[in-house]
Amino acid sequence: QVQLGESGGGSVQAGGSLRLSCAASGNARSDRCMGWFRQAPGKEREGVAVIDGDGHTLYADSVKGRFTISQDNAKYTLNLQMTRVKPEDTGMYYCAARSSYPCPWAILSPQWYNYWGQGTQVTVSS
Repeated sequence: QVQLGESGGGSVQAGGSLRLSCAASGNARSDRCMGWFRQAPGKEREGVAVIDGDGHTLYADSVKGRFTISQDNAKYTLNLQMTRVKPEDTGMYYCAARSSYPCPWAILSPQWYNYWGQGTQVTVSS
């Protein structure tokens, strides 16, 4: 089992920046696929950015060039640096991990991930 805990959400004005962090505990491993996902009210959960066990990253087109996913393997922490945020970035942001390892490639589909955190709210005002 892996436990995930997100932090860093909050309210920010459009054009600003925010940094989310996810601490993994339990059977945390640096070679799992992990990622950030978000869900806006009335919408389905969607993939934002993911990273595979080799450190390769994949981003949704809507955040490419604005968000950066990174991993601190020594601390089993996953980060999401959000810059030039837009009102459409508003939503609950979740950290997730895939149970199988090693994980040589990652995809943005939420159904592919097994462990989830409780989420942290991000609100971007115009």
